[in-house]
Amino acid sequence: MTTTYLKRASKTPETETATARKVVTEMLAEISKNGESAVRSYAKKLDGWDADIVMTRAEINRRAAEVPNSVKRDIDFAIRQVSDFAHAQRKSLSDFSVKLHPGVTAGQRVIPVNVAGCYAPAGRYAHIASAYMGVATAKAAGVQTIVACSGPFRGGPMHPYLLYAFDKAGADVIMTLGGVQAIATMADGLFTGKPADVIVGPGNKFVAEAKRTLFGKVGIDVFAGPSEVAVIADESADPAIVASDLVGQAEHGHESPAWLFTTSKALALEVIQLIPPLIDALPPTARDAAGAAWRDYGEVIVCDSREEVVTISDQYASEHLEVHANDLDWWLGKLTCYGSLFLGEETTVAYGDKASGPNHVLPTKGAARYSGGLSVHKFMKTLTWQRMTRDAARDIGEVTARISRLEGMEAHARTADDRLAKYFPGDSFDLGEPVSL
Repeated sequence: MTTTYLKRASKTPETETATARKVVTEMLAEISKNGESAVRSYAKKLDGWDADIVMTRAEINRRAAEVPNSVKRDIDFAIRQVSDFAHAQRKSLSDFSVKLHPGVTAGQRVIPVNVAGCYAPAGRYAHIASAYMGVATAKAAGVQTIVACSGPFRGGPMHPYLLYAFDKAGADVIMTLGGVQAIATMADGLFTGKPADVIVGPGNKFVAEAKRTLFGKVGIDVFAGPSEVAVIADESADPAIVASDLVGQAEHGHESPAWLFTTSKALALEVIQLIPPLIDALPPTARDAAGAAWRDYGEVIVCDSREEVVTISDQYASEHLEVHANDLDWWLGKLTCYGSLFLGEETTVAYGDKASGPNHVLPTKGAARYSGGLSVHKFMKTLTWQRMTRDAARDIGEVTARISRLEGMEAHARTADDRLAKYFPGDSFDLGEPVSL
């Protein structure tokens, strides 16, 4: 296999991990010790926010009145798309029961968690879509209590559009709270008395590290890092569209990788030439982010064949993967590692990020090798149950006793012995050799 790097990244997302881990560890320890007072202190220190944390219904309604009807229509449309897709996912999960042996019936129940925490970042952009991606999906799963958090926007209160999205999507509690303190608050149930069972939503490296650290105490959606995009392109692709899509995702932040995998060196070279002027034409905030991301994390790889492109793409396991190539069904059948797949020029990551339906909270940093993105499944528990007759307990009991003793677990074996003695007095059984050590 021959691959050629026409541009290679000088950094990786892991570059900044150590610093974030130290800060997050200290903050979580302080919040664990001092609870709500520590959260308020961090909110004031880091975000300049010392007003109410939990928003009242009156305040939510007042702020919603600030949202133009045209904006409401767009947000409502996007919520319907996300909700409809999530409801379809929910229908794909089902309870069942099955007879495994005469007298032995087992099954599963698929039920939602009780409390979900949904985070939306409040950094350089108003992350409206992140608000409904989490909340609408949790709502479709049937979660009883949904707690939503986002921080003050550029020194003021929560952005009204984001607040409207939280509320319209179905959040039960909305808090003006960002960063690590928001994740810790939802995990501990501060201000609500309802600790989250699962916490979802994108955020900066500190938010991602807080979720990683708290995983186990709570469930999380994915081990997240900076947003990523990869584009697969062959000679049929439009270099201008490819370049536009790479820049479109690079504006997420200074550490957001953008990768091009192609079988066409000519296309690769043209894309490399097109990207700098596209970045230069952006407004200042986006230009700063996309410029740094492309400079430090951008890569362009040329492969000899489409099979080699598949191999490279699966190794990178990108969060977002676009395919601008002939024979889209072939690519759909061959690619196996990605957060979400966008087939053909007609779709783009931005559509998925905002309004097409599938969720935009997706695995990064190679996690797509073993995990998908946010879905109703993240809010559901697959619980098993079993029931059996006494005759079935005879068959299962003998095998259980023997295997338990082979493992050296005498107490386990005796739970089977006791049942067999009770249900079948006077019968003899092969229960294995009792454990002596």
